[in-house]
Amino acid sequence: MEQLKTQHLRLISNLSVKHKRSLIDVINWNAPLIGIRGARGVGKTTMLLQHIKENYGSNPNIALYASMDHLYFTRHSLLEMAEEFYKHGGRCLYLDEVHKYEGWSREIKNIYDSLPELKVVFTGSSLLNILNAEADLSRRCASYEMQGLSFREYLLFRHNIKLPVFSLEDILVHPLEASEEVMRECFPLQHFPQYLQQGYYPFFLQKNMDYLTQVQKVVNMILEIELPQLGNVDVANVRKLRSLLSVLSSGVPFAVDISKMSQASELNRNTILLYLAHLHRARLVNLLYSDTRNLKRMQKPDKIYMENTNLLHALSLSQVEAGTARETFFVNQLMQQHEVEYGRGADFVIDRKYTIEVGGQSKDGKQIAGVPDAFIAADGMEYALGNKIPLWLFGFLY
Repeated sequence: MEQLKTQHLRLISNLSVKHKRSLIDVINWNAPLIGIRGARGVGKTTMLLQHIKENYGSNPNIALYASMDHLYFTRHSLLEMAEEFYKHGGRCLYLDEVHKYEGWSREIKNIYDSLPELKVVFTGSSLLNILNAEADLSRRCASYEMQGLSFREYLLFRHNIKLPVFSLEDILVHPLEASEEVMRECFPLQHFPQYLQQGYYPFFLQKNMDYLTQVQKVVNMILEIELPQLGNVDVANVRKLRSLLSVLSSGVPFAVDISKMSQASELNRNTILLYLAHLHRARLVNLLYSDTRNLKRMQKPDKIYMENTNLLHALSLSQVEAGTARETFFVNQLMQQHEVEYGRGADFVIDRKYTIEVGGQSKDGKQIAGVPDAFIAADGMEYALGNKIPLWLFGFLY
């Protein structure tokens, strides 16, 4: 236990709470059991430690942080540690990367049932399946999903520019007012290209780190470790998955032809569909469907995007197309809180209500002429003009 407390003190003492992720204010920290999932590298650990430091200081006797890959757990069980911590006055247990501990869900359920006064917060891979884990925690657990940095958060973390969150309705109904509010504080077009290349993961906060190399390392760890362990992906197929990601990142948004993908990857149709679903859950790709209410969705997606634009730049074997980056950014920022469908007439349908066409500054409205609640998300614009809204403004949704 002393080893865990020493690690806790070391991490807390060196931690800055100057800038925090927006999710930290969304989570109901009073819930008795909280689960936070997210892709590797998006900042789950830092957010957890910031919450502890701001609410409990550095005292590990009341609130304790423990990483589940710590050597302590090679000789002690999680339940054993929780009982010992609780007996000595501990009341809040923060468990990081629970997917690295075998039987995590069963033991957390036991802690929840046998130590009802002990609050437990745990983080894990985006592949973590709380509902279908060994012990179903879905009814007990307040679950949250953590995404990478929004463009708004990037401006805060990288350039110390503090700006508000806008709802989708704010952006669509009052786009001029929203864009004017941002323009009073900064010139977003000055920073937007850099965000698309190296701003989604908070790696830029670490000095002397090659950003895109670090993104590639994250992808490799997901493919080689997390997908085989948590997604039952055959290790022998990891090379084929890596090749598939390279193809997806090097072209225009991928219109899905399962037969061609099967031939190219040497995987059968059912395996391709299963692995695409795993890549989506691992936050490496986003799968879009033209009608989420149709049973066809169970067969195959209509379009595939890389999960974020930084992945495009890290994995692509050729120069990233501007149109691909625009659409990838839009899907990424909207899918956090909204339902995004692939549009037949225009690019996207949001929440089954809004039609959005994405393009450059010269994009016209031919595709959405006569369509109600239709808008253009245009790159290269500073201010909104009518139903033509700056693309970067959709990076202020969280």
